[in-house]
Amino acid sequence: MKKYILIALFLTNISILSAQETEKAAIKEVILTSYVDGIHNRGGIEKVETGFHPGFEMLSINNGLLVRFPIYSWIESIKKAMASGQMQTEKVTAEIPLVDVAGDAAIARVELYRAGKHLFTDYMNLYKFDDGWKIVAKTYYRIPEEK
Repeated sequence: MKKYILIALFLTNISILSAQETEKAAIKEVILTSYVDGIHNRGGIEKVETGFHPGFEMLSINNGLLVRFPIYSWIESIKKAMASGQMQTEKVTAEIPLVDVAGDAAIARVELYRAGKHLFTDYMNLYKFDDGWKIVAKTYYRIPEEK
């Protein structure tokens, strides 16, 4: 009897871990498609809109003050940059060393690089909605340029 209980517990744990890995893969896909490709590599506004919640805000510190930057402002700045031709030719790449999921909430740490140079460390907050994971907030650290 103990043997069957242990097998059932083992299979339950495998099922839970497999579901967690599936959710983590979905989160990474949203970040890579909507954020890295859509925003940083100017892959198209439709990519951005599929992965970002309309209520998204990026939070930053400017001269000691907390500044909020909503997604619609970010989209407008991307449109202007694309229209003016102000785009980097070298693509941004990303590593996502951490994704932590608790039910329908998640965080991810994203390391951004261009030409091998570390640009930013981002912390993305996501929620799972009926149509999938959406990025709802971001904080970041800009890596200082070497002199």
